[in-house]
Amino acid sequence: MPLDQKPVPTPPATPRPAAPAAWSVRSAGPWTHRDLAANGARFHIAEVGEGPLVLLVHGWPQYWWAWRHQLTALAEAGFRAVALDLRGMGGSDRTPRGYDPGNLALDITGVIRSLGERRAHLVGHATGGTLAWVAAVMRPSVIRSLTAVSAAHPRHLRRALLTDRRQMAAFDHVLGFQRPWIPERRLVADDAALVGEYLAAWTGPNSLEPEAVAAYRQAIQIPSTAHCSIEPYRWLLRSMARPDGIQFARRMKKPITAPTLHIQGAADPVLLAQTALGAGEYVEAPYRWRLLPGVGHFPHEEMPEEFTAELIDWVRQHKD
Repeated sequence: MPLDQKPVPTPPATPRPAAPAAWSVRSAGPWTHRDLAANGARFHIAEVGEGPLVLLVHGWPQYWWAWRHQLTALAEAGFRAVALDLRGMGGSDRTPRGYDPGNLALDITGVIRSLGERRAHLVGHATGGTLAWVAAVMRPSVIRSLTAVSAAHPRHLRRALLTDRRQMAAFDHVLGFQRPWIPERRLVADDAALVGEYLAAWTGPNSLEPEAVAAYRQAIQIPSTAHCSIEPYRWLLRSMARPDGIQFARRMKKPITAPTLHIQGAADPVLLAQTALGAGEYVEAPYRWRLLPGVGHFPHEEMPEEFTAELIDWVRQHKD
């Protein structure tokens, strides 16, 4: 370097943005946020209203915010509405194990008891819907009514994943989740762009609100969430030939005694309507099937007013 030439300073490295924290999911609103202990873990809930308890359980890749429309409407209709973050997601604990359906269902019924209630109307979407089916089998005395959204009965889902090529293809993302570590990295890369792609591809003509998509993309980037949130899907496929999976399938033969509302989008590309159809064979109580034309995987967000009206009508009919 010539003596009269000054060295060019090295620009400072651009710091990597900090990962979102679990408290970031506690969006302000008419609801109250708090934590509860149940089944050996800590769970975040948002609650509003007074009256009979309606517990709302989200699916993947969402968290309690998915039920924002229903929370306020249920409270106005005279119910105590509570939206739960599942183990490993949102503001709840990310434990190293406990992601099989039996344990996750006990999380849900444990939260009902921690809320000081003996019974609840249980509403679940996708993964949350599957767990609602399981909870109604495992703890029938706790479930006042059941609403399963975009969720086949577990025995129907198992059968479809073994015999139906269309349903297998629709679950290609679940097949991809079986690899170690790579799926987690892909989910959080580029500000969780892949999650945004999934959400866009899985809706019908009424796409999700942009702020909701942004919220879900942020929430999956909370440390350990990507890993914990796909562990139930790893159990789903890996257990099919194992004794625990076979025993679980046998246990789910037990009839459900809670009145059941089953809502399915006809245009759902993830959980096909033909897979969800026919779950009433496992229900020894009033059963209502609602197939929504032109609706994808997220009926409660794609058409919130119509969905909420259907839900409120159902829980009102089964208050006692």
